[in-house]
Amino acid sequence: MAERLPSDIARDTLKQLAIRRLPPTPENYQTLYDEIAGVRSPGLFPDGPFRNILRIIPGQTPTQKRLLGLFEAAVAQRDWVAVQNVLIGYAKLGFNTTDPHAGEARAVAAPVILPDELAEQLARLIENTTAALNSDDARLHLQSTQLLQFLRQPAPPASTLQLMLSNFNYRVSFAAEDQAAICTTLLELLHMVFENIVALSADDRWLHGQAEALVSASAHPLTLRRLDDVRLRLKDVIFKQTEAKGRMVEAQEQMKAMLATFIGRLSSFTETSGGYQDLMERCADQIGKAATLNEMAPVLQEVMGATRSMALDSRMARDELSDLRDRTEQKQAEMLRLQQELDHASAQARHDPLTGSLNRKGLDEVMEREMARALRTDTPLCISLLDVDNFKQINDRLGHEAGDAALVHLADVVRSVMRPQDMLARYGGEEFVLVLPSTPLAQGIEAMQRLQRELTRRFFLRENEKVLITFSAGVAQVTAEETSSETIRRADQGMYLAKRSGKNRVMAA
Repeated sequence: MAERLPSDIARDTLKQLAIRRLPPTPENYQTLYDEIAGVRSPGLFPDGPFRNILRIIPGQTPTQKRLLGLFEAAVAQRDWVAVQNVLIGYAKLGFNTTDPHAGEARAVAAPVILPDELAEQLARLIENTTAALNSDDARLHLQSTQLLQFLRQPAPPASTLQLMLSNFNYRVSFAAEDQAAICTTLLELLHMVFENIVALSADDRWLHGQAEALVSASAHPLTLRRLDDVRLRLKDVIFKQTEAKGRMVEAQEQMKAMLATFIGRLSSFTETSGGYQDLMERCADQIGKAATLNEMAPVLQEVMGATRSMALDSRMARDELSDLRDRTEQKQAEMLRLQQELDHASAQARHDPLTGSLNRKGLDEVMEREMARALRTDTPLCISLLDVDNFKQINDRLGHEAGDAALVHLADVVRSVMRPQDMLARYGGEEFVLVLPSTPLAQGIEAMQRLQRELTRRFFLRENEKVLITFSAGVAQVTAEETSSETIRRADQGMYLAKRSGKNRVMAA
């Protein structure tokens, strides 16, 4: 059936008014029009009655004045929903017109529909929270699923969301406590293992050094970056120490072989000496019984041959023992050298032995990891290169030991001031590099300036003398197109400009 034109419906409406003999009022016309069209028209907005209400409604207190303004705007816009909300607000005030301050502390809350974008952000937050907790709580997963379905339905009301979030938060608090307890217990177990290795390896210096480094690296708070650092340190140290340990074991086996040869030669020499002694005793008996020189001649000949053989054996044994002694001394020197390599392997794997900061190898690994992370997460990454001001004067005036102590002091202050995720590396001499993850250029400059201020408060003490340590620094934000070497080179140029500008400054590169 074709849809009727409004003009046809209006014509039929007028006919029905005449047929039914109804007064041609707007109300009768609207009723017959809806009947013939088969629709229900929205009711007329009662402007007049509402404006009469506006004249008598209370508007004395600030809350009442605000509601009165909202009511007036709702009437002007003919907005039924807004009028309803204003009336609810007055109902919550209790219409107490005698006390001008009554009901002021009670808020007027209109029904709120959550915006779609906010609902989606909350849904993603709940998804990420549930995944991060990795809990086996079935109730938590059920509430999470219900919340996601509710948030992703059209126009979710905020009042219902508040109740569901309250219940979900209650379950999350239990799961979070469980996860925190698990992490704390695992960290304690890790420390117990490392400390036990330290206690059991007191006589094994290479293992002792490795275990102490791991205890220090796994200190609380344990972050993903620190775990990564522990993994890399352990992998690097084990490789170097296994290599050196293998060479030392080989040298020990060679030493054992030489000692076995030495003992065997002594045993042979002892057997030869015992046989010679028996021969001498037998010959002495024969000489004592001989009556003529002819009887003694064979015995003397045998004695001379045995003596000559004994001398030859003794000379050969002496030469062999002398050679064994030389080879033993060489192996002892090699084992000592290998032991020294093992002693230094732990400390020199990825860290500077003086300051405890990363060395060049450690810096390269951190730069590669952080640049990849910054590119993957689209977060800023800053590199700062700092150089201690007037360091040569400190060395010349106080000595090189004082200069080394000043560098250690600087590294300690950096670690106490900067964030746990910020990485310090000794770049060379009195130059250091700071890697600042999730840091834009402006914040990187502020961080270095904050470090400068802290150094002015923490003096370096040397023989009761307060020495002020300052530095000049350049800060560069990593770009996607450059390598780590190029970024450090830009930071170095900024540091050079800071030196030229008067030192104790931070310059952007």
